[in-house]
Amino acid sequence: MDRTERFYKIEMLIRSRGCVSFAEMREQLEVSPATLKRDLQYLRERMDAPIEYDAAENGYRFGQQWRGQRHELPGIWFSEKELHALLTMHQMMAGLDENGLLSRHLQPMLDKLTGMLGGDEVEAQEMTRRIKLISTARRRVPSEHFETVGSAVVKRRRLKLRYRKRGPGGGSVSERDVSPQRLVHYRNTWYLDAWCHASDGLRRFALDAVEAAEVLPDQVARSLPLKELEGELDQGYGIFAGGDPQWATVIFGAGIAAWVSSEEWHPSQRSEWLPDGRWQLELPFVDATELLMDLLRHAGQVEVVSPPALREAFAKRLTHAVAALDA
Repeated sequence: MDRTERFYKIEMLIRSRGCVSFAEMREQLEVSPATLKRDLQYLRERMDAPIEYDAAENGYRFGQQWRGQRHELPGIWFSEKELHALLTMHQMMAGLDENGLLSRHLQPMLDKLTGMLGGDEVEAQEMTRRIKLISTARRRVPSEHFETVGSAVVKRRRLKLRYRKRGPGGGSVSERDVSPQRLVHYRNTWYLDAWCHASDGLRRFALDAVEAAEVLPDQVARSLPLKELEGELDQGYGIFAGGDPQWATVIFGAGIAAWVSSEEWHPSQRSEWLPDGRWQLELPFVDATELLMDLLRHAGQVEVVSPPALREAFAKRLTHAVAALDA
């Protein structure tokens, strides 16, 4: 445990217990008496920490003016609640990271945060296991590709990709020279938004379809304004982007309206309650594939009003589903 972690622990021990004996501090910090004396002296003299010795209680506490109040050391310091929130967010991040790539890089930070807690470290680690993310249909991304792509995004360097486009017979493979713009995590899958120099436009690449990735160290990536990126790739529904969006109008039955109305289907959606208790939703889409998939989850309780092509495609999906049951 380094000195910064010890400072955190001393502060939090006093804050959480009110008064802490010298022996308790030594046990928690696992340091010699001389080291603890130096730490206390440094906190009081160099960092203006209002720590004083209480002879009646035989322990250290904050000065009278700070009792019951929050005292913070200079610099970037966290309260116990903030530390627990950070540990929880770390655990959630790990849940998005089946191969352990992100967790591996973040582990030193996790160890430091855990060490800053004034309580028992085993208890702190147990707390992080109280967060569970359940994911389905996860598509694995080779860790070496994720690291390469992530590095190129941060360092603003161009990438050479060997990419397999999905299709009949396994799809086709092509090599692309791209300028990475951002990483996107959507429904348990990672994507790269990039400017493709071959097609001279913005494209979205699924990282699990990348067969090889190489950073071009001497070639700076073309950088696009965030508004242009959002305007091109974030207007459609779900992961499908590119092209002019259409607007869909759907109506959910009263039986599920209360639940569905609390969901955000798209940031630009419009909605209203109908007099009979149903909920009408309007939202943009470019490609109907993913929108139809989500609407089919509510089959029998949702009506597709417009556009006609979407209504027809939805009816066709329902018809095929019934035919498959009768086959």
